[in-house]
Amino acid sequence: MPDWLIAIVLGLVEGLTEFIPVSSTGHLLLTKIALGLTDPTWDTFIVLIQLGAVLAVVAVYFQRLWQVVVGLPTKPEARRFALSVIIGCIPAFAAGLLLHGVIKHFFENPFLPQVICVSLIVGGFLLLWVDRSKLPVREEDGMALSLKTAFLIGLFQCLSLVPGVSRSGSTIVGSMLLGVERKAAAEFSFFMAIPIMVGAFALDLLKSYKDIDPSHAGTIAIGFVVSFLSGLVVVKTMIAFIGKRGFTPFAWWRIVVGVIGLGLIYMPR
Repeated sequence: MPDWLIAIVLGLVEGLTEFIPVSSTGHLLLTKIALGLTDPTWDTFIVLIQLGAVLAVVAVYFQRLWQVVVGLPTKPEARRFALSVIIGCIPAFAAGLLLHGVIKHFFENPFLPQVICVSLIVGGFLLLWVDRSKLPVREEDGMALSLKTAFLIGLFQCLSLVPGVSRSGSTIVGSMLLGVERKAAAEFSFFMAIPIMVGAFALDLLKSYKDIDPSHAGTIAIGFVVSFLSGLVVVKTMIAFIGKRGFTPFAWWRIVVGVIGLGLIYMPR
């Protein structure tokens, strides 16, 4: 498969899965394995195209986010929203720094594909249960959550450090268990993604910038654009889709991918 086509595939996987509760990292790792991509250059490529997905959220919510920025000096609600996002991100930032060695061990484990598949299946059944349960709703605005709720959602987000768990999945499930309406839960997950992904991008880029080959600029650009455009479609349609269908389709997708993955891993050769 030519590099430009691999870039399109990985860009699509990143953009389509980053903001839905199916684990973009898990899907990207399984895609790499399926395509036989062992060159570490592709790890750097994946780091760079994540920024395209982040920009998709910024593009869709630009007007609302800009109103928050310009309202910080004068509007208490703007400061409260900004603080809620910061507080929600603190646990994941702290866990990422403190548990860096453990996380690295996870991703170097020879049983990583199995861990991802099992996480997808378990997370899928958990998402099914949460989506079908009639949980009490106490907060309905993703831009006006209490600071306590934001912090607790941040603790749930730490679960996404395990491969296959899903950052958006852990925050959405955690939000709903805490009484946040499901569409508001998805929106707050979008907002939390911006600092978390930018921080992860900056950290990974700092560690791997020496591996970036200028001759691969065209391939990186293709993946970046595809990630941005596919992420744009997902973010624009996600809230309306959740309102009509809930999270059940994503739950079954996780389960099916996990089962197929395990089947392929243990298929007699």
